[in-house]
Amino acid sequence: MQDSDVLVIGSNMIDLITYVDRMPVEGETIEAPDFAMGFGGKGANQAVAAARLGSRVSFISMVGHDNFGQQQLANFKANHIDVTGVGVGQKNSGAAPIFVDPSSDNRILIIKGANSELTPAVLDQHVDLLQHTKLIVLQQEIPLATNYHAIDLANQYHVPVLLNPAPANRDLDLAHVSRVDFFSPNETELATLTGMPTTTLTEIKAAAHHLIDLGVKNLLVTLGAKGVLWVCANDCQLIDAVKVQAVDTTGAGDSFIGSFAHYFAQGEDVPTALHHANAYAALTVTRRGTQKSYPTAEEVAQAYQPS
Repeated sequence: MQDSDVLVIGSNMIDLITYVDRMPVEGETIEAPDFAMGFGGKGANQAVAAARLGSRVSFISMVGHDNFGQQQLANFKANHIDVTGVGVGQKNSGAAPIFVDPSSDNRILIIKGANSELTPAVLDQHVDLLQHTKLIVLQQEIPLATNYHAIDLANQYHVPVLLNPAPANRDLDLAHVSRVDFFSPNETELATLTGMPTTTLTEIKAAAHHLIDLGVKNLLVTLGAKGVLWVCANDCQLIDAVKVQAVDTTGAGDSFIGSFAHYFAQGEDVPTALHHANAYAALTVTRRGTQKSYPTAEEVAQAYQPS
């Protein structure tokens, strides 16, 4: 079996994207100007981003037993992702209705579907994948118990872990969080987890240092257009975002996580990997859609070559 650069354990969804002029109020029906379907799910998005940049990516996930599930499998293979760890569940595929307004902001619902069948027992069937990778990437559209088991196994085999705590869950066990190498919430998720305000950079730094004091090794707080704040015991750096005209921010956070995983697994130090991940995420928001907005390494090089 060939070792992977990045192993993603997580969700897959079918994105149902509606572009709206405004959100309707209760009881109101309005016309929306456009609609699109696409492949999504935080786990799948992150896997695709890393794969498009050239990483050898393995994926552990559960697709639905419906046509969407078969389409997901075909999409993973088209993106050169190893699907050895992808199973077919008893439930329908996960889905994510997404509403994008003219300012490119989005509102998202998720229906887990077959993703809820990604249990700790599934991981036990694919321990070889966890043993033979440079980095394991987790999110929270699957059962928390599965993530905890992944962290336990990763620690056992001395494999670094990145946990993206999205969507936020107040029940997240900080004892397990302290055992991952990278913890990457946005400022809203940071507030949810710490119970502390995060409306200013000073408040964000205070909340971040609270988690560092609890044992978190590296905190990567994503701040959208402001960039990302890297905090560890001995350093605190704000890595500025690349300024672009955003068209659709759907999946931008996942593109950041997936591209950071790629760059870090390729041997870059943390600040350099964060700088490159910011540039990758910035390019994705200039395009519509989720995975279809994720560029290849060649497209990134072309976009940022000196004029």
